[in-house]
Order: sequence, then structure tokens, then C-alpha cells
Amino acid sequence: MAQQTPPEPPRDQTVDDLHPHDHGGDDRPRNTRKPPEARKAELLAQAIDFFSEQGFDGGTRDLARRIGITQPLIYRYFPSKDDLINEVYRAVYLSQWKDGWTEGLRDRANPLRDRLLAFYADYTATIFNRTWMRIFFFAGLKGLDINTRYIGRVVSHLLTPICREARASVGADPDGPITPAEIELAWTMHGAIFYQGIREHVYGLPDRIDYRAATEVAVDMYLRVMPEVIEKSIKSQ
Repeated sequence: MAQQTPPEPPRDQTVDDLHPHDHGGDDRPRNTRKPPEARKAELLAQAIDFFSEQGFDGGTRDLARRIGITQPLIYRYFPSKDDLINEVYRAVYLSQWKDGWTEGLRDRANPLRDRLLAFYADYTATIFNRTWMRIFFFAGLKGLDINTRYIGRVVSHLLTPICREARASVGADPDGPITPAEIELAWTMHGAIFYQGIREHVYGLPDRIDYRAATEVAVDMYLRVMPEVIEKSIKSQ
């Protein structure tokens, strides 16, 4: 009786299995194994897409099923779901943050209005995309600290410098303590601009949004009200 060849043991699954290659019957040896960091980056990109569509209620088991890999493979690169979410935060938010935004806002060689318009033109071009906006809102609904961390950065690196530059523009002391009323006014401007991205990427409204016009309206409203708010804030201190 002819001796049967034993079946080959199953090979370990890798992220390379996410994108099998069609070799058209070519029997030449294949070398598709990627370095671990490349595999991790590819898995992270898949996770970002998953969370932007499904939200953070979806677990790693659902993520693995959608990608077509095993759940243990995810934990090979991300020890826990919290570690994965932290990597999503770094990839979607921190990696796109530009230190030049704060520097530009503080450049008093240019009028404050011009600085604000230039900043928001670049800022909205960076964050007004489906992935950024949807992950931000899903994280907020889930109560994750992604939003808390990012909002803290917005206040310290953007809104507080804006308030200080606003004080300097009206001849007030820019180094004095910034009041909650001043921050709230800056939030009103920021929120009015941010809402345009919500209309497009969260609500999915079909109408075309003129981001520049909306930004100019928000900035001009801020600049009109700002001197009175600063005056009252300084008197109340």
C-alpha cells in the first residue's frame, strides 16, 4: 500500500493574510512576510477604519472577524483593547497635530484676523475628514478619554493662545489670567467652525458647505464681541 503523506501543520497567521495575492498559477516562491512594524501599522489602519464605521462598542472579536484574522493575532500586536485605542488616538489625533498652529497664532507680525483665518483653514483641512470626525464622536458617546485628552490639548495649545493674542490686539495684558468667559467665547467661535465638519461627516448632509465663508463669519463674530468680553473679564478680576 502506498504510504500517505501527512498533512502539513497549519502555519501561523500573520497580517499578510489580510491581502492574499493572486499569482495566477505562478509556482515561484513567494516572500510576502512583512516586518512586524509594517504588520502592526496595517492592522492599526484596519482598526481605525473599523472604529470609524462601527464605533467603540465593537470588540476585538468583531474586528478580527471583519478583517479575517484570529483575535489572538490582534493581541500579539496590541496587548489589550485599551492599548489599541491608545494607538488609534496617536495615529488619528496626535500624529496630525501641528506645532506650527500655535506658533502661527502667536505671530504678531500679522493681524489677528489673518492669523485666525490662516489657522482655521489649515486646521479644518486636517480634521474635516470622515475618519477623524466619526471616531471623535463615537469616542465621546462611549465615554472614552480620547475626547478629554484632545479637548485639553485644544484648550491649552489653541484656545488659550487665541485669548492671549486677543488681549494683546486690544492693548490688554496678554499674560494675565485668562477668565472662563474668554475661553467660552473662543469655544463659541471654534465650535461654530467645527460644526461645519459635523454637518458633512456625521450628519451626512448633501448640501455643499462653504468652509471659508463659515470660518469668516465665526471669526468676525468673535472679533466683534471679544473686546467687550475682555474688558468685563479684566474688571471682574
